[in-house]
Amino acid sequence: MSQLKLTSNAFSNSGSIPVAFTCDGTDTSPPLAIAGVPKEAKSLALIMDDPDAPGGTWVHWLLWNIDPSTTQIAQGTLPGEAQQGVNSWRRKNYGGPCPPSGQHRYYFRLYALSERLNLSGNSTRKELDQAMRGKVLAQAELLGVYAHR
Repeated sequence: MSQLKLTSNAFSNSGSIPVAFTCDGTDTSPPLAIAGVPKEAKSLALIMDDPDAPGGTWVHWLLWNIDPSTTQIAQGTLPGEAQQGVNSWRRKNYGGPCPPSGQHRYYFRLYALSERLNLSGNSTRKELDQAMRGKVLAQAELLGVYAHR
């Protein structure tokens, strides 16, 4: 059985997210490394969110239909044919940590799925969650924290 893993060489799990990947920096997505994808996976999905946002969970990044053979998502790039959904800013891109106050937690969650998803590019987190239901073979999580300096 595979053990899905999501890591970054920019920060450790539960570590501080470097300024470059936040609204205080260049607001580019951090480099991510993927390992242990189950053989039967047909696609991967990635969700980055902040559960500490004052109005409820804030979605920073939605990606799906990532090729399951992907082992790296380079800094500031999208993997191959991956599709991006609409984040809480109502934009289709990565939006870095930008907490209104204090330190927030940012979860990068990777899902190995049993099929590719048939979703429009204007899909939201709710639609992605519904489309993934019953198709998740494995899940991995990377947690980063950030507070304005």
